Amino acid sequence: MKIFLATLLTLLAVNSFAYTIKSINYKGMVHISQNVAIRMLDFEIGDTIDDDMLNKSLKKYYEQGYFEDAWIDMSDGHLTFNFKEKPLISKVQLKGWKEEDEEVLGMIVQVKRGSLYDEKKLEAAKKRIIQALAQETKIDSIVEIEKEYLENGSMQVTFVVSEGEEIIIESLVYDGVFDLDSEEFNEVIANKQREFMGWFYGQEDGKMKLNDLGYDNLRIKEEYMKKGYLDADVRRPFVKVNFDNYTANMSYQIDEGKPYTISAIKFNQEKEVIDDALIREVVKLKVGEYFNIETFRKDSEKIKTLISDLSYAFVSIVPDLRKDKEKQTVEVVFRIVPGERVKIRNVIISGNSRTLDRIVRRELYLGPGDMYSLTDLKDSRNSLGRLGFFEENTIEEERVDESTMDLVVKVKEAPTGNIQVGGGYGSYGGLLVSVSVDDRNIYGSGINAALSVEQSSLTSSYSFSISNPRLNDSDFSGSFSVFASDYEYNDYTTTSNGFGLGLGHRLSRYMSANVGYNFSSNDYDGNITTNTATSIFYESYSKSSITFGISYDNTDDYYLPRNGMTFQQSIEYAGVGGDANFIKSRTEFAVYKGLEDWLGFDIIARYKARLFYAHDSGNLPIAERFYMGGIGSIRGYEAYSLSPEIDDDNNVSTPARRVGGEYTASNSFELSFPMIPKAKMRLVAFVDYGLIGATSDQLTSNNAPGIDYIDKSNNITRGGYGLGIEWFSPVGPVQIMFANAVGEEEGDKTSTFEFSMGQRF
Repeated sequence: MKIFLATLLTLLAVNSFAYTIKSINYKGMVHISQNVAIRMLDFEIGDTIDDDMLNKSLKKYYEQGYFEDAWIDMSDGHLTFNFKEKPLISKVQLKGWKEEDEEVLGMIVQVKRGSLYDEKKLEAAKKRIIQALAQETKIDSIVEIEKEYLENGSMQVTFVVSEGEEIIIESLVYDGVFDLDSEEFNEVIANKQREFMGWFYGQEDGKMKLNDLGYDNLRIKEEYMKKGYLDADVRRPFVKVNFDNYTANMSYQIDEGKPYTISAIKFNQEKEVIDDALIREVVKLKVGEYFNIETFRKDSEKIKTLISDLSYAFVSIVPDLRKDKEKQTVEVVFRIVPGERVKIRNVIISGNSRTLDRIVRRELYLGPGDMYSLTDLKDSRNSLGRLGFFEENTIEEERVDESTMDLVVKVKEAPTGNIQVGGGYGSYGGLLVSVSVDDRNIYGSGINAALSVEQSSLTSSYSFSISNPRLNDSDFSGSFSVFASDYEYNDYTTTSNGFGLGLGHRLSRYMSANVGYNFSSNDYDGNITTNTATSIFYESYSKSSITFGISYDNTDDYYLPRNGMTFQQSIEYAGVGGDANFIKSRTEFAVYKGLEDWLGFDIIARYKARLFYAHDSGNLPIAERFYMGGIGSIRGYEAYSLSPEIDDDNNVSTPARRVGGEYTASNSFELSFPMIPKAKMRLVAFVDYGLIGATSDQLTSNNAPGIDYIDKSNNITRGGYGLGIEWFSPVGPVQIMFANAVGEEEGDKTSTFEFSMGQRF
């Protein structure tokens, strides 16, 4: 009887929790369609299910993240899922801190308009705001979240921020420092003692940087390690904060130890892949000298590159420092684990929506079937950067197995076809505007074509050029250009028309050579015959010349290089027919160095120089001489306005005339700082200095007695300094320069503002 009752109760229990589904309905569901919702169920109409299956289905819906609440109604087999959807966030605000800063909303808050309300995401945003305030040296900051339902059912979220206080470091003490100068530590640590007049530019304000507090002791230890103190122990700083006035006293406890000298340098190769003597050639550490951790790291990287260039892509360099504390010496062992030689299986290119694949591939020094080389990989990145076709490029190494990898080349296209506008303003020439329609990468083919027009009240110039840097994807290049120009000076006008042809060849990865032919017809018009002597300088002429050139460029980017140098040298010989007869040399040099690794800030240092010289072999026309001023030489003076001048002693009423120089040299030093990184805008400070001159011997060769140079005699030296804005705009690179002239003299034509587009920074 007991068994029968137990069985009956069990059957009744099962029956009370089992349902035969007659229909499935949804209420309050918006973000998931009914068809999708039904497919998510593990049952369908007609099935018999239990409470466990219902609970699992409801949980599956809730986990989608769209719902604030969810429940089930069951009536006579008719199943209804009920949902209360989370509200949409239609407005996000900051109050009390960075209220109008959209960048902060996007990068720190990260709660987007149109997203669903999510308590966890709001709390995460709150923590990020507090962390950002901590980076601004603010402590005890409070962030509250205000939520308001709007009439349309959406929600407004406001982060109300109460900024904390800044802690000022009043004193900083280093205990245990005997051998090193503690002043050296201030060059590397982030938290420094407040200096007198700390609010003044250039003085330390003493604001505590909480995020760096845990790393400053490691930075100090690094300074000891650079000088061989391998046992140096720099403990975390002891900080005593006075919360009444938010000031702090800090102290470091340091055990210096003694410096170690290097007793031996050894190389332990897991398997010998290269002669130790070749490795030793790249190592800068020396036996008998104090150990330097910075040099050691650089040596490890050099060894890694050396081995990687032998196709051992996965090589690792394991340091082993064997100290002898009694003798205070250290045996430096570089343990080399080369792995297997690696071959490139495939090269995959992505992101080149416009540029053809073959244009990218011809710049790569690694291809399918090639053995891996780290140097080739780095050079490939730089070669792509020098094209100027891409805003950025990366080459990722995807490991297939121990001996095979794929290279994934990812590029982001930059604008190459654009309308470029440039110009300047001066008291002499007024407003100068230049416009050019230029495409450095026509239809993604790598071919460059440009049509330019330059116009002011005194000048006009028209030109067309086309060039192909890789004819038929070979190492040869070709170019053609045609031009026409009119330049009106105070007392005469020059008119020039001509064309040019060029052929070049790439000699190595960084070096190219070229030869070109140019022909031009040049005429003068105006009041230039006041006397025989001065008119000699303004005789019409034709020029037929051949130019030989060589160039070197190992920079990492075309428009904004951070590393590398450029060098161009050309020799032009005029006298292959035509009236002009001269030899002209042009030398240009630039070096670029990014200082972020040294300073922790994206500063770019640049030095640019040029040296031009012309030798009169019988006829060096005035238009072929050199002039100085403007962007590219000396900013602060009008373009081409600086020149030696001549005066006619026999006619004092004749004004002095610019006749150009036979030599000129200029130097520019620039520092480029990030200004608005998101907008790719930078601030540049610059100093220019140059000279231009001529020799009386070249006047004599023109048989022009009675002509004297004024100031004019040999060297004219001028300088300039100022600030500028460099902006990589959507239509190309823009330079806006504000300059002041240095060494200005009476008669000089100065220019305080210049701008250009399309030029390399």
